[in-house]
Amino acid sequence: MGGPDYARLTYLGILIAVILGSVLMTRRGELGKMAKQAGVWLFIFVAVIAAIGMWQDIRKTQPLGATLGTGRVEGDKIIIPKQADGHYHLSLQVNDQTLVFLVDTGASQIVLSQQDATELGFKSAELNFWMQAQTANGTVRMAPVRLDTVTVGDVSARNIQAVVNGGELRQSLLGMSYLNLFSSIEIKQDRMILTR
Repeated sequence: MGGPDYARLTYLGILIAVILGSVLMTRRGELGKMAKQAGVWLFIFVAVIAAIGMWQDIRKTQPLGATLGTGRVEGDKIIIPKQADGHYHLSLQVNDQTLVFLVDTGASQIVLSQQDATELGFKSAELNFWMQAQTANGTVRMAPVRLDTVTVGDVSARNIQAVVNGGELRQSLLGMSYLNLFSSIEIKQDRMILTR
């Protein structure tokens, strides 16, 4: 890209100055009224900008369960909309418990957070954290487990291998050991589509 076009900027500046000058000259007696109106419009503009900024902050800080975990079954497809955080989240019934997963095609299998593992009845003291995985945060120990059922809508899978993360994990990950059960994974128009 080139630098700024100074000729156009100069022309625009002169044009704005002429328009403002003509308005001020024709309305000399009404300058006080014009100043009040300009102040009102400035206040409205600042209020709208502040409201937009606050709304974006509210959307970013919503708890996971508030908007995440949506997804619907349409025929042989599971359609998952992209969430405000830019990721795809899906609610699944796992062993009769509802858990919200972050869909992660980079994870080789289902990775449960320790909190979700506890909800499913796995006791940390009884798990064998002998596996290791390399993550962005370094090496993490994992314990293998089996999930009796994983269900969304009328789509159900049985005896699915998963691991419990031994480190800090904010949300469980829905990895390829589950996603490979589908014939295709497609992303288009801010939706992830899993086809059986």
